[in-house]
Amino acid sequence: MTFDWNAHRFSGGVLALDLANTVIFRETPDRALDRFSDRAELQRFAQAAAHFRKPEWGQASFRAPAAQTEVERLVDVREAINALFRTAVRGGGLRPENMATFLQLGSALVCDEPGTQDLTLPNALGRKRELSLGTAAFLSAMRLLEPARLERIKICPNCHWLYFDESRNRSRRWCDMTVCGNRAKAQRHYRRNRTQPDNDHA
Repeated sequence: MTFDWNAHRFSGGVLALDLANTVIFRETPDRALDRFSDRAELQRFAQAAAHFRKPEWGQASFRAPAAQTEVERLVDVREAINALFRTAVRGGGLRPENMATFLQLGSALVCDEPGTQDLTLPNALGRKRELSLGTAAFLSAMRLLEPARLERIKICPNCHWLYFDESRNRSRRWCDMTVCGNRAKAQRHYRRNRTQPDNDHA
């Protein structure tokens, strides 16, 4: 069964957080689901990411891992990105252990890129290029280490996705108002009506 990698699935705002969000409901273990448990979704995610992340990456395309070792490295860097930024958002700061793991994994991915590869993000010249999905996610995450950007990362209270709040006054509460925001409103409405007395039977 294929999965629709639509705009909502890229509510993270940047590639690094979109990758971390391929596991949904991370903070509710009995509901957590890894979209990459179906390996066919890796290529489909990479293709969708190239489309939805054009503002961040320009004309770049992303190469999905093929060999099992490459898949494992991508998953490892995904988990390192998640741990690094989720801990920071929760008030734990950028922990040395999390940072070391993130940098080690990212360094290995970057070293596998061709020697002539342009790793500039974004590519101001607009040239087409192809990077591994892991390398692109790592470089995307590196930009989030800037204090002014780091403080804009939040966790959606509904689905637990990480997202980058680009609103002027950092007032965005949900990863996607049309999905998680509306679900929260519907739940509040349901609870409010459930607790109100039934006047017809008073």
